[in-house]
Amino acid sequence: MSASESSGSVVRRILLGAQLRRLRESRGITREAAGYSIRASESKISRMELGRVSFKARDVEDLLTLYGVNDPQEREALLVLAREANVAGWWHSYGDVLPGWFQTYVGLEGAASLIRAYEVQFVHGLLQTQEYAHAVVRRGMPGASAAEIDRRVALRLERQKLLLAERPPEFHCVLDEAALRRPYGDREVMRGQLRHLIELSERPNVRLQVMPFSFGGHAGESGAFTTLGFPEPGLPDVVYLEQLTSALYLDKRDEVAQYARVMDRLQEDSPNPAETRDLIRGLLQLT
Repeated sequence: MSASESSGSVVRRILLGAQLRRLRESRGITREAAGYSIRASESKISRMELGRVSFKARDVEDLLTLYGVNDPQEREALLVLAREANVAGWWHSYGDVLPGWFQTYVGLEGAASLIRAYEVQFVHGLLQTQEYAHAVVRRGMPGASAAEIDRRVALRLERQKLLLAERPPEFHCVLDEAALRRPYGDREVMRGQLRHLIELSERPNVRLQVMPFSFGGHAGESGAFTTLGFPEPGLPDVVYLEQLTSALYLDKRDEVAQYARVMDRLQEDSPNPAETRDLIRGLLQLT
């Protein structure tokens, strides 16, 4: 099974959940009533509709009956979607070090056709060298064993393969200058990371910009965020906001639009990619 197939299962889960939600709402049925029909709680229906859990064929069949979907072809199309949505992603093998709330993000990241990110604290995970990633994980988890740190770094490096894939997503990233000046690891680790950024920024699918200190206050005042866009027409853009022990996934159109506007302004106000490479070369001479 390829990475695209396993990532696609997350997208199918979200698409199926969205369709089930639309069907339920069109019939005026509450989540509580829907849950009762499949011997489950209201919160289980909510998680299904958000694409956060796998689907049992029997549950989908019962919900379709409740929602008045009687056409055999329509039912079968949704049941096929349910079966495809249950394919386990490659990242499940990292379940020992991967929190459940982040599994959804890894799947969405792998399925996205456009990833736009703003980072403040450190270099974005998709752009980190192995040595830098090791320093970041070790700093963030001082009590972790060497084996656990290595597993987390391996997961990060596995995620990075999507940028080098045959049909990679467009990746637009704005790094605050603070992310490049805050040292993780020793001098050679930082120099290696800066050189890696220059190299990756030359790839046709990567647009890297740095928001310099000299600009002053800027649009990214709310902190780091990532927006994900997908090739499937039925799937809305998603904003990912990571927290210490969980994450928020926003897909309401007006909220997503606000983050898109912030990202637009960050890109407009930051030096262009060529100027950014010059900025990074200047930092490299100082490191």
